[in-house]
Amino acid sequence: MDDIIRLFNDDCVKVIEGFDDESIDSVMTDPPYFIDKLDDSWDSASVSANDPNSHVKHLPKGMKFSKDQSKKLYEYYKVVSDLLFKKMKPGGFFLSFSSPRLYHAMAMAMDDAGFEVRDMINWVYSQSMPKGMSVANQIARMKITEEEKKEMTEKYQGFKTPQVKSCFEPICVAMKPCRGTFLKNELDYGTGLVNFNAKTGDGRVPANIITTDLMNDDFYDKNFLVKKPTKTEKGAFNTHVSVKPTELMVQLLELFAKPDSLVVDPFLGSGTTGVACKKTGRRFVGIEKNKDYYDICVRRIAGTETEV
Repeated sequence: MDDIIRLFNDDCVKVIEGFDDESIDSVMTDPPYFIDKLDDSWDSASVSANDPNSHVKHLPKGMKFSKDQSKKLYEYYKVVSDLLFKKMKPGGFFLSFSSPRLYHAMAMAMDDAGFEVRDMINWVYSQSMPKGMSVANQIARMKITEEEKKEMTEKYQGFKTPQVKSCFEPICVAMKPCRGTFLKNELDYGTGLVNFNAKTGDGRVPANIITTDLMNDDFYDKNFLVKKPTKTEKGAFNTHVSVKPTELMVQLLELFAKPDSLVVDPFLGSGTTGVACKKTGRRFVGIEKNKDYYDICVRRIAGTETEV
């Protein structure tokens, strides 16, 4: 890695503790969502694992519900947010992806750490699998007559457990409170203002909805378009199951982080934030504790051409 890009294969709390106080300009990250199988120790192998002898235990990721998921996410992210609050500059932006169901826990952890939750950006996409589970298998196991099972199956055909098809990922837009006015904070620390010159490639004004598909003109005019990453963009060697598009991270960087500013991603995943920072001339520190993913990050970022 070059001097402006530093990567760490380590726990993010340990690495961030070594930063000087008020030295980070912005944080942009896609952390563990803490839905089933996607906590702070997940990897692609465990997410993709399937045991045919246990249908319920090994549901596809995101389908198994537990009230504890919200509590665990809050507790974990509160520790991370407390530390980042200390290490970020006043007015620094903290952008964090989440799942729709547990967004509230993540946002409250950031809020309780002292950050101001200023907005939420929705990355909207149409291609997604429904997560609700049919009750047909439960009916089949009930101790009732076959005729009763048939009647009940017909009655509840099309009914599923309460989790509708999810077609967006929320991004919490938080910031460390400014010292004085927004302008004074900008003059003192170089943070706190959003660059609305950073329009999309087709000239759209940034909005708090990002779409992956072109919709009708009336709707599309109010949003900007970012497609999901292609296989070529990801790289054939990239086994990560949740790769964000580089264009999306570039757009967020241009809005919320100046060139040459220090951007940190505590949960680097497959390295997209680092790729975007290298392309756009931001200084970057990325942290990923999973060795397989860390190696993917190194390979992707090393092969990225600087465009500025």
